[in-house]
Amino acid sequence: MALDLETRDQLLTTIRRFVDERLRPIEDQVSENDEVPASIVQEMRELGLFGISIPTEYGGLGLNMEEECLLMFEMGRTSPAFRSVFGTNVGIGSQGIVMHGRQDQKEEWLPKLATGEAIASFALTEPEAGSDAASLQTTAIRDGDEYIINGTKRYITNAAKATMFTLMARTDPDKPGAKGISAFICPADAPGISLGKSEKKMGQQGAHICDVIFDDARIPASCLLGTEEGKGFATAMQVLERGRLHISAICVGVAERLIEDATKYAAERKQFGQPIGNHQLVQAMLADCKTEAYAARCMVMDASKRRDAGENVGTESSCCKYFASEMVGRVADKAVQIFGGAGYVADYGVERFYRDVRIFRIYEGTSQIQQIIIGRAMIREASEA
Repeated sequence: MALDLETRDQLLTTIRRFVDERLRPIEDQVSENDEVPASIVQEMRELGLFGISIPTEYGGLGLNMEEECLLMFEMGRTSPAFRSVFGTNVGIGSQGIVMHGRQDQKEEWLPKLATGEAIASFALTEPEAGSDAASLQTTAIRDGDEYIINGTKRYITNAAKATMFTLMARTDPDKPGAKGISAFICPADAPGISLGKSEKKMGQQGAHICDVIFDDARIPASCLLGTEEGKGFATAMQVLERGRLHISAICVGVAERLIEDATKYAAERKQFGQPIGNHQLVQAMLADCKTEAYAARCMVMDASKRRDAGENVGTESSCCKYFASEMVGRVADKAVQIFGGAGYVADYGVERFYRDVRIFRIYEGTSQIQQIIIGRAMIREASEA
């Protein structure tokens, strides 16, 4: 159920104030220290950010997709690393439980995820399985009342702080592709689980990723997500479809922040005796950025409303992810160009955003995967017509 407009506006105003007053002033600090301060994380818990997509009966805010995207537009106006602190709880870490978890699993995990007491991570990607998720090799073999898990998961966000992993593993090695994959709620402290080193990344300092290694790790059979083996790939794809709209909204928010900064700079910076914003070629770059960001915002709003109305928006969510992630890369590039030499040095923050946004074209499915999803859907519809 959607929030009433007054409550929604109050929430968005609160988050905008939090971004402006608490997050933006410490962007450089977080980048330098590669850590979001614990006090900020606690404020995020108190604001309910860890549970925005978790139903109210389990202690979350229960936002619908449109409301979540509106909130992410606001969160995108600061360093994306802040969003990553709670992003795995909101999306790929918890939504498998919301969609397909048993009642006992929902009651055990969702209240803790909603408050941020528990941190969830999504363990799908492997050294030899990323875009081709159906080829994953991690196994979970039933042994009486337990599953024995072996394999390595790679580039797992928030793994070092995770309380549990939404784990994708192959329960039937004899079934090829997606059919043999199951989903699990895997406690992070299960025996046999260890972590690799924290990876040094191009951008988004303060958001951490590392490998998760399963070496004869044992978990109770009750950790199987839902009631049936072999449903994990479908769960992963449904979770990712929803997450693509979330990421698209963040891309829009970051683009709007960059446009705001670039426009202000263009109005103040003088060359040839006048503000550079008076020069038509600079205006053209700003106009391109504004137009593309507006188009992406409209796409995200349309797709999110359609999803809330019960429509299948698998293709549309991929369209949004593809366009919005590519768009914010172009906007970041033009922002650096408008700032000129200042855009290339760290003091102005634009070069940091330039690095930060590069990952958006990769995770939640690369741009090329989105093209494949969209193209296949188009051909399938034409064949069925």
